[in-house]
Amino acid sequence: MLFLGGLGRSGTTLVERLLGELPGMCALGEVVHLWQRDLRDDERCGCGSRFSGCTFWRRVGDLAFNGWTNVDVARVHALRDAVERTRHIPRLATAGAASPEVREYASYYARVYAAAAEVAGARVVIDSSKHSSLAHVLRWADDVDLRVVHVVRDARGVAYSWTKKVTRPETDGADEMTRYSPGRSALLWNAHNAAFGLLARRGVPVRRIRYEEFLTDPRAGLIHLADFAGVKLHPEDLEFLRNGHADLRVGHSAAGNPMRFTVGRLPLRRDDAWVRALPSGQRRLVGAVCGPLLRAYGYPLNITSEA
Repeated sequence: MLFLGGLGRSGTTLVERLLGELPGMCALGEVVHLWQRDLRDDERCGCGSRFSGCTFWRRVGDLAFNGWTNVDVARVHALRDAVERTRHIPRLATAGAASPEVREYASYYARVYAAAAEVAGARVVIDSSKHSSLAHVLRWADDVDLRVVHVVRDARGVAYSWTKKVTRPETDGADEMTRYSPGRSALLWNAHNAAFGLLARRGVPVRRIRYEEFLTDPRAGLIHLADFAGVKLHPEDLEFLRNGHADLRVGHSAAGNPMRFTVGRLPLRRDDAWVRALPSGQRRLVGAVCGPLLRAYGYPLNITSEA
């Protein structure tokens, strides 16, 4: 199972959509939100249907739980609140055995992954939930071969993206995605990215990619990630990649960025609008807060060298 991790607005949905086009891989979207947004709120699958009307997810639920109605969503939420929080990461990262609650919570995800793999006929399923705390929980899941792709984007680009107003299509325009101030997103960027470094030190296979480099050569990036997932590609497997865009099929993403609804042509270009649009004071603030990790990931602190 490939878990795509990092702070939101770092490019994980794009990476997931491209990986989902590869043979033997099935992209599930942000499974962490499945319990509320799909089971309770019946929001739209990436295919456009309501979750309850999606044949793929109905088959997954039948196989994993003998029907979604057998899932105690309140129990899942209670377990999440007890174990899946950033403040719990130090405890989750200890070398000792996990608590029964951690293992129970992880088991819900393991059952979804196994059922989805069987329904899709896939060797690899992809969960783009991003949450570092969930990745640490899944370390304790039984029968899950966890491999983590840590997606990093320049903190200043992430901060600018979090200030944008983005409508959530799955709610038919009723809701917008969460927004954060640059200062808040900078703190979250530090915390989540550092947590994935800790996960690697606990023996979980973690492959870090930079969003900017991935988009410079997505073909090479996908070959690199497929190898990490244990999937050997052939030249024809990448024919959906064109000059400057990708041709995407319908997917069954449970939740995530609005890009998950894109079918057909998806432009592949870096979004560097932040270089011009993020006010200089906010750029300096984010650069100061995130400076050590920006340097560690190879990002220059001098904005003019990036423009």
